[in-house]
Amino acid sequence: MAVAIKKWVIGNWKLQGSQVFNKELVEGIRASLPALDNRVGMSVCPVFPYLIQLADLLAGSSMVLGAQTLSEHAKGAYTGEVAGPMLKDVGVALVLVGHSERRAYQGESNELIGKKVRAALDAGLLPVLCIGETKQERDAGETRSVLTGQLDAVLSLLDLAKEDMVIAYEPRWAIGTGVSASPEMIAEVHGFLRSYLIGKAAAFGARTPLLYGGSMNGSNADSIAAIKDVDGGLIGSAALKADEFVAIYQAVLACA
Repeated sequence: MAVAIKKWVIGNWKLQGSQVFNKELVEGIRASLPALDNRVGMSVCPVFPYLIQLADLLAGSSMVLGAQTLSEHAKGAYTGEVAGPMLKDVGVALVLVGHSERRAYQGESNELIGKKVRAALDAGLLPVLCIGETKQERDAGETRSVLTGQLDAVLSLLDLAKEDMVIAYEPRWAIGTGVSASPEMIAEVHGFLRSYLIGKAAAFGARTPLLYGGSMNGSNADSIAAIKDVDGGLIGSAALKADEFVAIYQAVLACA
């Protein structure tokens, strides 16, 4: 799936939601944004049991249905797993891969994440690769080496001339903490990532959306969205509030 949209606002609902809550949230978003601007995509990523409901709730809108993870396998005897072709079959268009919580709690390695990105592409899904360093790694001056290691495990499996993904930089010390990286930190890392990707393949590096994910909300979205090489956000808790999610979208749109 090619990246036709340069900027994105993606809501990661994590382990939250109910059929009633989901309906109210999506209806609230759609009421505030009856039509999306084609320069900025919007996606929501619920837990697996609600994908069918969300596909119905998003029908007729330009919002994109996403999933929070996928199996590296297309099918087989893997109890509890969900395959890329299955996600595609129920209307999913993009999928998060390598979220910091998956890395931390499920022990997902760079190698496994690379396989999952490959599986997503093979299924016709747009992978959103999440990368980021811990506080200990940042304090030790290892941010760049950690990020390049996470990237290289994936880039080596892609045809950079033909295949696309979205990259979300999420400093792991800013996930769910309410503490966002400073604008200077975000600008430094996003600038480095852009240069690194262009060094791998110029066209790929220039066209790949770089999202920021790390306690982005309605209050700080304007300042973060205005940072060079920030192409939107991967949103956690603020994605569960229609007014905040819409405010973030509008902040990103204002910089498109």
